[in-house]
Amino acid sequence: MSLSLSCRLSRLLLPVPMLLLGACASMGGGPSGPVNEQAVNALYGQLDQASQAYQTAIDQQRSGDQAASQQTLDNALDTLKKASAQCADTAGCDPQRFFSVFDHLLRLKDGSFAADDASAAEDDADTPEADQTTGETSPILKDVPQAQRSVTLLRGHKLSDLIAMNGAVKSALEEWLTWLRPNLMKAYINYEYLRYRMWPAYKKADLPEALLFGILAKESGGKVHAVSRSGAAGPLQFMYATGRRFGLVTKDGFDERFDPALAAKANAEYLNEQLKVFNDNLELVLGAYNGGEGRMRRLVGGHTAVSFYDPKIYFSLPRETREYVPMVLAAAWLFMHPDSYHLTFPRIDGKPGHITLTRQASLSELSICLGQAHHMRDGWFRTLRNLNPRLDPQKELDAGTRLQVPKILVKPYKDDCQDGPWPILAADLHSGTVPTPPPPPPSGLPARYRVRHGDTLGGIVSRLGCSSVHRVARLNHLRGPHYRIRVGQHLRLPRCHR
Repeated sequence: MSLSLSCRLSRLLLPVPMLLLGACASMGGGPSGPVNEQAVNALYGQLDQASQAYQTAIDQQRSGDQAASQQTLDNALDTLKKASAQCADTAGCDPQRFFSVFDHLLRLKDGSFAADDASAAEDDADTPEADQTTGETSPILKDVPQAQRSVTLLRGHKLSDLIAMNGAVKSALEEWLTWLRPNLMKAYINYEYLRYRMWPAYKKADLPEALLFGILAKESGGKVHAVSRSGAAGPLQFMYATGRRFGLVTKDGFDERFDPALAAKANAEYLNEQLKVFNDNLELVLGAYNGGEGRMRRLVGGHTAVSFYDPKIYFSLPRETREYVPMVLAAAWLFMHPDSYHLTFPRIDGKPGHITLTRQASLSELSICLGQAHHMRDGWFRTLRNLNPRLDPQKELDAGTRLQVPKILVKPYKDDCQDGPWPILAADLHSGTVPTPPPPPPSGLPARYRVRHGDTLGGIVSRLGCSSVHRVARLNHLRGPHYRIRVGQHLRLPRCHR
């Protein structure tokens, strides 16, 4: 492992501010200078205590004492973080020795090594299903703890067990936590308002919610109407042919790839299909989703146990796919463990609701009159579009039109958008049009042109600005490529405008 990678890992896995001051000053991880063996051994002793706590927590889980197990884990993580911070400032101390213990404790806290999954299943069963017809009830009506979201099984395996905390995933974590942090936060906000539309399909398919978020964050950032340069469309970026294979067609002029509920259902069906093909190898499945299942099958052959990171697989894939897989897994991991990476997702009240327009308005006008209600810094335009994907945001909607909105917007609509100055302002702004130039008048150019000394056909056409060389050549039966003309020759010109 390189020094630079070691430095990156110390920042990623041990989110303690002091680590940033000097964790990578030397190969050992601590500052240069005489080794303080007594201090180093004391820190490693605390590391051993955290390791022992890992086994103690497992035993407590197996005995059914969940509360004690969680307390043991919390105490061990606190000890590990403090010792890691001190290690960064202690000559001769190696922070990398803390990494594996930290990873194990996180996975155990996530429920990945629980001996009995019955309690998690019982908790999950209490979550109400969404009514996709009315949108009035959904899993989000119950405040499901973040830890409970992460224990969902993926084909009999805990999701945490399937995310190898290797260099590629750690590098992806760093990207999400640095320059892509704003994108991650916006994706989370968008997802929370879409959750009641998308999560039920994943829940029914027994797929982890964190995986849904990871794919959404990387594919579209939760923008329902996103379209890529290659033509992939919708919140989960289906190509046209793949979308049709899973029932996403165009009906009444609407491309169903843009429907979040239908896209989530198709995505879940795709993943479960490919999990069977690749023997539950999640990384290969994600690679197939991005790079094409045909290509992935050819690379893997019958060896479905091969690692995605095997050089024969990894370096035969496009760069986009090599980056895509760890980015999705890293976003899923952060969805499960935000606190462990100094990350705080905003608390979003995404309970679904609806409004019935009392006056004519477009989605754009509603976004203006709703302003930044409930401290929505970026306004509500994206959310209104996401929840009403079939509507043109610029089109005036008749009074009586029913719109899906977050429940928290029902009162602001009543207070600010039914009467008063804001809907009037919004309508006035919406009625504004950008001036367009009138069609140019006829140029008055002559119907014929007499060739002068030094003229070329290209120069004549360019000077008169009325047609292409080829069109004038056809009218005058001139042959290319030179289009020879002579002085005094009369050329017919097409009727045109300058």
